[in-house]
Amino acid sequence: MMITPVHRFRDIERKPEYLQPEKCVPPPSRVSLGTMWFIRDGCGIACAVVTWMLVFYADFVVLLVMLVPSRDYVYSVINGTLFNTLAFLALASHFRAMLTDPGAVPKGNATKEFIESLQLKPGQVVYKCPKCCSIKPDRAHHCSVCKRCIRKMDHHCPWVNNCVGENNQKYFVLFTMYIALISLHALIMVGFHFLYCFEEDWTKCSSFSPPTTVILLILLCFEALLFLIFTSVMFGTQVHSICTDETGIERLKNQKPTWVKVRGWEGMKLAFGGAFSMGWFNPFSNLDCTRPVPGEAVAAAPESAIMTQEEIEQFLARDVAVQVLHE
Repeated sequence: MMITPVHRFRDIERKPEYLQPEKCVPPPSRVSLGTMWFIRDGCGIACAVVTWMLVFYADFVVLLVMLVPSRDYVYSVINGTLFNTLAFLALASHFRAMLTDPGAVPKGNATKEFIESLQLKPGQVVYKCPKCCSIKPDRAHHCSVCKRCIRKMDHHCPWVNNCVGENNQKYFVLFTMYIALISLHALIMVGFHFLYCFEEDWTKCSSFSPPTTVILLILLCFEALLFLIFTSVMFGTQVHSICTDETGIERLKNQKPTWVKVRGWEGMKLAFGGAFSMGWFNPFSNLDCTRPVPGEAVAAAPESAIMTQEEIEQFLARDVAVQVLHE
C-alpha cells in the first residue's frame, strides 16, 4: 500500500530502538521543572512590552487628559476606578498568560527506560516528536518558538510571548476580555469628552493645549477601536474553541477527534477550573484542568516516566501506526 506524504506513517515497530532513544537527552529533574516559565523570544518580548506601554498610554490619556480636568468629581472617580480596575486585571491576566507553563511536555523523555516502562503490547504504539525528543500525548503539537510540544496547543501568540495551551487558556481569554472592555470604555469616554469640549471652551476641558488634546484623544480612539475589534474576535474564537473542544490547530487541520469531546458549559468549567464562580474572572486563581478518569483509579506512574498515569493509559489505548510528526 502506498503511504501518502501527508501522513508520513511508518510501519509498526514495538522495539524501543525504533524511536532512537540513544539520541535523546535525559529528561530534566523534577526540581528543575518548578522554575518560572518564560520564553526568550525577541519578537515576543517586544510585543509584550508594547502591550503594556499601550495600556499605560491609555491610562495616561484617560486620567490626565479626560478625568482629572473634569469638573464632575463623581464622574471622574467612578470612571477612573472602573478603568484602572479593568486595566489592572488585563495586565495581570497578560502576566499570568505569559509566565504560565501552557502545558509543555517533558523534553527528552523518549529514553529507552521510559519507552520500556510503557510495556507496549502488540499493535500499541506511542508518538515521538523528532524535534524535542519527547513522547507526545494526544492533542499535543510542537511549537517552533517555544521549542517544546504543548498539550492542547491552540496557537502561539506573540502578544503574550507564549503558546496558548491547556494550562493558560483561561488567562488568555481573560486578557482578551479585559482589553476589549477597557477599549470599549475608553471609546465611550472619548466620545463624551469630545461632546463636552465642543460645548465648552477647549482650554478648560483639558490640562493640555487644544491641539495636543485632540492628537492624544485621536490616538487613543484609534488604539481603542483597533484593540476592541482584535480582542473581541480573539475572545470569541477562544470561547468557541473551548465550547467545541477543538483547538485552532485542530480546526485548521480538519483533524478528526480521537478523544471524547467535552462541549459547551462542561468545556467552560474544564477550561476555567471548576463550576461557575467569581474565580472564573480572577487571573490570580489557579487552575485544575485535569479530566476525570472514568472507572477505577489506576496505580501511580513510575518515577522514570515523568508523565502521568492517565497519559500513559492514553498512549496504550491507541492502536495506530507510529507517526513521526513534522509539525
